[in-house]
Amino acid sequence: MSDISIQKIDHSYNEWLSSLDFYLQEIGILKERLTEIGGKNTSHEVSKELEHYENQFTVQRDNMERLKHNIHSSIHNMSEEAKKGAGHVDGAFQDQFSQLRALYETEETVVNELRQNFNRFSAEWM
Repeated sequence: MSDISIQKIDHSYNEWLSSLDFYLQEIGILKERLTEIGGKNTSHEVSKELEHYENQFTVQRDNMERLKHNIHSSIHNMSEEAKKGAGHVDGAFQDQFSQLRALYETEETVVNELRQNFNRFSAEWM
């Protein structure tokens, strides 16, 4: 495999980390709104939906934290490798980058869909 510049990958990683931090903050805000809805509505139908969204927010938060950890690990590993290779890393890191990009894109899609669905739900019960 050919060598690639760490700068090309590092920029994307930093962008993803910023986006994940934003999504984590947004999940926190949505959880606050979830609590507010629960305080105003005690029907079984609403309780079931509240539990569903609570679980989904927890799962997605955990997924984002795990993805952030994997990105930070990759950055660390690439930095160590780049020190040995004068700012370049082996092309094998491109495969890891591609895998992380796919995970990030999937997470971004899931979080956006979850937010849209929750916003429809909250508009109905607020």
